Amino acid sequence: MRIIAVMSGKGGVGKSFVATGLAAALHRSTGKAAVLDADITGSSVPHLLSVPRGAHVDAEGNLVPGMSPDGIRVASMSLMLPADDKAIIWRGPLISSAITQLFNDTDWGDSEYLVVDMPPGTSDAALTVLQTLKPDGIVLVTTPQDMVTNVARRSQDMARQSEVGVFGLVMNMAYAVCPHCDERIEVFGPVDSSKEGDMPRLATLPLSPAWAELADAGRSGEVANEEFDAVAQTILAELKVAEAVS
Repeated sequence: MRIIAVMSGKGGVGKSFVATGLAAALHRSTGKAAVLDADITGSSVPHLLSVPRGAHVDAEGNLVPGMSPDGIRVASMSLMLPADDKAIIWRGPLISSAITQLFNDTDWGDSEYLVVDMPPGTSDAALTVLQTLKPDGIVLVTTPQDMVTNVARRSQDMARQSEVGVFGLVMNMAYAVCPHCDERIEVFGPVDSSKEGDMPRLATLPLSPAWAELADAGRSGEVANEEFDAVAQTILAELKVAEAVS
C-alpha cells in the first residue's frame, strides 16, 4: 500500500479538506483509496466524507474501517466517540500509540493508496507518522501569508530530516471570486511563490463559500474535482517513476 501524508505546519489551513479531496480523487482514478485520520485530537475526516459513526472489530480482532458513500475506507478515532464535540484529552505518547494502532490494526482490505491526514505541526505525533508509517511522500498545505508559508517550510525540513520526500505544495484559500463581478480578490494578500523555495506547486485553491457548504455537509469529495484529479495524477505518476527506479 502506497502512503501519501498530507501535512501542515499549523492548523486552520485546510489540511483535512485537502486530504479528503485528494483521497476522493485517488479513489475516482483507482477505486482503491483509503484515509487514516491521524489528527487524533482534531479529527474531521469522517464528517467531511459522511462516514457513519461507530467502530467494529472483525473475527480476527482487526478494526473494520468506516466507509464513505462512494466506498472510501476511513479509520479515525472520532468514529469511536459519541459525538463530534467530545474531546480526546491525551498526552503525546498516547496519541502516538493511537496513530500506530489505527494504522496497524485496521483491515484496509484491497486499498492500494492510503492518504494520511496528519496532525498539524512538527511534534511527536507528526514524527510518529513519518518514522513509523514511512510515507512514500507528503503533500504540504499552506495559505498565502508569509508566516504560514514559512511554517510549512518547517514541515518540509522535518520531512527531509526524516528522509521522506515532498510531492509538492497546495496553496489553499489563495483568493476569492466576487459573486457579483467575478473579480478575483486576494483575501490574504498576493501569493509570493518565491517564499515556497523548491517545493513544486501542486494546486492553487480559492476560498469558496460553496465549497465550505459542501464540506460541512459531508460532501468534501465532490469539491474541486478537476484540481484534485490533477494533483492525484501528478502523485500517481511520481509513484510510478519511483517504483520503476527501485
